[in-house]
Amino acid sequence: MRFISLLLVCFIFLNCEDKKTKKKTSSDTATTEAKKNDSIKNNKRDHKKLTTKNAMYFFQDYDKKHKENKVRIYTDFGNIDILLYDETKYHRSNFIFLTKQKYFNDTQFYRVIDNFVIQGGNSDDTKTRNKRNKIGVYLLPPDTKRGFKHNRGAISMPSSEIEDPYKLASPYEFFIVTQKGGAHFLDGDYTVFGHVTSGMDVADKISRVETDEADWPNKNVFIRKVEIIE
Repeated sequence: MRFISLLLVCFIFLNCEDKKTKKKTSSDTATTEAKKNDSIKNNKRDHKKLTTKNAMYFFQDYDKKHKENKVRIYTDFGNIDILLYDETKYHRSNFIFLTKQKYFNDTQFYRVIDNFVIQGGNSDDTKTRNKRNKIGVYLLPPDTKRGFKHNRGAISMPSSEIEDPYKLASPYEFFIVTQKGGAHFLDGDYTVFGHVTSGMDVADKISRVETDEADWPNKNVFIRKVEIIE
C-alpha cells in the first residue's frame, strides 16, 4: 500500500513538472516568435523600397533615429576614415543607411582622375545592380548652401547620369576630392556632405592607378567594405 502511495505521489509530482515545462516552453516559444516577428518588421522597415518621391520622407525620419556620422572605407590600398556632416542630413542619413545595408561592400572606385577625384560606389558586377534594385531607384536633391566647399579631402555626391537639369544626386555613389588646393569650380553644383579625417595618402595612391580612356582603373580598385566606426 505504501508503495502504491509512493507511486501516486511521484506521478502527481511529475505531472505537475511536465505541465510547468510545457507552460515554460510555450512561453519561451511565444517570446522567441515575438522577437522574430519584431526582427522581421524592423528588417522590412530598413529595406523599404525607395523612390525619388518617398526618399526625402524616409531619410527625414531615418535621421531622427540614426545619428552615426563616422565611417571607414576599407580598400586594398588601405583605409579611409570619413566624417559626415549633420548639416547635410539627407545625404548623411543616406550614406549611413546604405552602409548599414552593406551596399558599398565589394563596389569599386570606378572613376579615377589623378589630382582631381576618386569616385566610388558603383561596379560592373550584377550583384551591385541587384542590391540597388532591392533598395530602390531614387535621387536626392542638392544641398549646396551649407557653406561646405570642395576642398581637398571633401566627400561629395555626383549628379545622376540621366538628364538632370536640377543636379539631383545619385545616392549610391560618392567622390573624394584629391586635387591639391581643392576643386572649387564644383562648389554650388554638387553637395559636399563630409570630409576625410584619415587616409588621404590612401586616396592619393588610388588616384594614381592606371586607367583607360573612360577613367576606369585598368585593374579594379575594390571597396571591400564600409563600416560605421562610431
